[in-house]
Amino acid sequence: MAVPEAASEQRAGWAREGVRMAIISNRLESIARKMQNTLFRTARSGVLNTAHDFSCVVLTADCQLLASAESLPIHTLIGPDIMCETVKKYHPTLKAGDCFLHNSPYEGDSHPADHCLIVPVVDEGGTLRFFVLAKAHQADCGNSRPTTYMGHAVDVYEEGALIFSAAKIQSEYKNNEDLIRMCRSRIRVPEQWWGDYLATLGAVRIGERELLGLGAEVGWETLDQYSAAWFDYSEKKMIDAIGRLPSGKVTVHSAHDPFPGVPDGIPVKVDVEIDAAAGKIVVDLRDNIDCQPCGLNLSEGCARTAAMVGIYNGILDHSVPANAGSFRRVEVLLRENCVVGIPRHPHSCSVATTNLADRVANPVQRAMAEIAPGFGMAETGPIMPPAMGVISGKDPRHDDAPFVNQIFLGCTGGAGTPVTDGFLSIIHVGNAGLCRQDSIEVDELHHPVFVKRREILADTEGAGEFRGAPSAYAEFGPVEGCTMDVLYTADGTINPALGAQGGGPGALSQALKRELDGSLTKLPACYGVTLRPGEYVVSRSSGGGGYGLPCNRAPERVLHDVREGWVTVERARDVYGVVVSGEGQDLAVDEAATAARRAAMAA
Repeated sequence: MAVPEAASEQRAGWAREGVRMAIISNRLESIARKMQNTLFRTARSGVLNTAHDFSCVVLTADCQLLASAESLPIHTLIGPDIMCETVKKYHPTLKAGDCFLHNSPYEGDSHPADHCLIVPVVDEGGTLRFFVLAKAHQADCGNSRPTTYMGHAVDVYEEGALIFSAAKIQSEYKNNEDLIRMCRSRIRVPEQWWGDYLATLGAVRIGERELLGLGAEVGWETLDQYSAAWFDYSEKKMIDAIGRLPSGKVTVHSAHDPFPGVPDGIPVKVDVEIDAAAGKIVVDLRDNIDCQPCGLNLSEGCARTAAMVGIYNGILDHSVPANAGSFRRVEVLLRENCVVGIPRHPHSCSVATTNLADRVANPVQRAMAEIAPGFGMAETGPIMPPAMGVISGKDPRHDDAPFVNQIFLGCTGGAGTPVTDGFLSIIHVGNAGLCRQDSIEVDELHHPVFVKRREILADTEGAGEFRGAPSAYAEFGPVEGCTMDVLYTADGTINPALGAQGGGPGALSQALKRELDGSLTKLPACYGVTLRPGEYVVSRSSGGGGYGLPCNRAPERVLHDVREGWVTVERARDVYGVVVSGEGQDLAVDEAATAARRAAMAA
């Protein structure tokens, strides 16, 4: 559509006024951060106030993502736009004081456990100016079992979650008590949910207040002009970033491990094409199998976002704003009723944010490394081992009150890149390290759990010139007088995180149970284990893939890892060709022996 001459001149003027644009951009980002700070500091469940599994964003009145601060990419790149469009579809007349509860994965949300509150920002004259949206992962969402990840659910009915489609939960700033009662009666920890609801509500109301104040201060017309100019600037930044890549097309394959309902696993085929001259990247996911009878199917929001996560990781230019402007240069092709596409009801999308989404994002960033050496990334470790499971039971310390919460006790898996080693605490590719590892002491205060051991495991990294992150080990169980259920959905027990440009794969994930006699029993990948006092679940997370040939790794980097206990002397010699001698702090690289070893390896 042609841009009117006056509007085009206004945009050009904004581009010249870079300082003004930067100031308003930072003001909008600060509003998203205020929303996030409110939710983080006032939420009740550990998955929010400890692990930080939430996101807050600002969108334009026509539902384009404008500002997201430090939100989780898998939550926010695509999905908030679809959800706001859904609100407008079902509620054509929006008023100040409205608020909508939405968690339908068939209409934009990531998965049913991510409750979203959406507020239209309406000025004094009744004109819709913006949307603010806060997405918060729930400790419990009413599923048929006490977990928010029903990987084994054959459909949404077995999954069991309450699903809300743009349900008006507030009018004139007053709660719809009918919806409140529904949630309280269905969710296992109603008071915890109520606290999290109020925290999320506070976040969107603060966002609304701050945007109304900003509009009064600088004028709504100014903000409209800024939004258009900011999107144009972001698009240009993306064009420039793509222009630095070589053009090319490649097909990359990945696979999710076997799971209930998919005994052979789920193969994933990703076609990636870079057109540097046109400044465009296309990801085609259409040539994949139909939706499956399990909870791994991707929602449309997660399918599109996962592909885009791989692209934004792969271009290695963090100055490109991730918003609707730069999104114009990316096309993700999906088909309906595809396991990595647009799901049809009643297929379950219970685990859509993590497992299979990672099996889309990872091959995309690996494909970019194949097309453009020096760009892209290896694969981040697959996730959801028991240390990321949902724990539940009755707390003997508090009169057997029920507890349910997801824990983040040990998950690493960062991928090697062309310039850095893997991000140790990334957790998974979709959250970009913005979720946080739990404090052992805080978890033990909040829940009747005892963490016996947590550490980094040696020789589990994907070897490379820049290695992947090593695996994490965690062992935990219930305190005396408590029986605890741990439900988890672990991928990566068979298919590891692959390396790029000659890098090696990361170590596999593993789930075990330590019996009362101390022996270990292997557990299935998707499972719910019941633990009695004295029994523990043992979790080994996946290692990240390496980037580049291990024999090209700088010897001082190898020495650092040996000193840290992450790589043994034997692996340093055998895999990296680096001979380390000495003991303790006297460890040093034997340069002559290393040169000879690497020469022999090259031969």
